[in-house]
Amino acid sequence: PLLQGYEWFDEALQRGLAARGWPSLTRPESMVMHHVILGVVRPADIARSLGLTRQAIHSTIGQIVDKGVFDLQPDPDDGRIRIVVLTETGRAMRSDAQRIVTWLSSQLGERIGRRRLANLLDAFAQDWGPPPIYPWPEDVSD
Repeated sequence: PLLQGYEWFDEALQRGLAARGWPSLTRPESMVMHHVILGVVRPADIARSLGLTRQAIHSTIGQIVDKGVFDLQPDPDDGRIRIVVLTETGRAMRSDAQRIVTWLSSQLGERIGRRRLANLLDAFAQDWGPPPIYPWPEDVSD
C-alpha cells in the first residue's frame, strides 16, 4: 500500500504538471527532482541516496537539463564539482508542483477522511530510524 500511495501521488502530480504544459518527467527524473528540491544538489550525493550509479544519475540529470529544468553550475565550495540548480523554468515548475501537491492532499483528505489523512501525515513525520535489514534465517537458500 505504501508504494501504491507513492505511485498514486506521483502519477497525479505528473498529470497535473502535464496539464499545465510542463515537460513530462520519468519516475527516475521525478525522484532526482525531489532530491534537488530537498537540497541534495551534488550528483554523487543524489546517486548515493537513490542507490544508483553516478553514471545513471548523470544521465538522468542530463535528460532534465535537456528539458530546461536543471542547470549544472560549479559548486561554490569546490569548483571541481558541478551541482544541480533549478533554472527559471524549473523554479516555476516547482511552484506549480507545490500547488498541485497541496491540492492533492486536500483531495486525499476528502477521499479517505481528514482524520485518516492527518494520521497518515503524522505517521510519515515520525523518525522511523535507520532502515532495517530483514533477518534472514541461515538455512534459507537462493
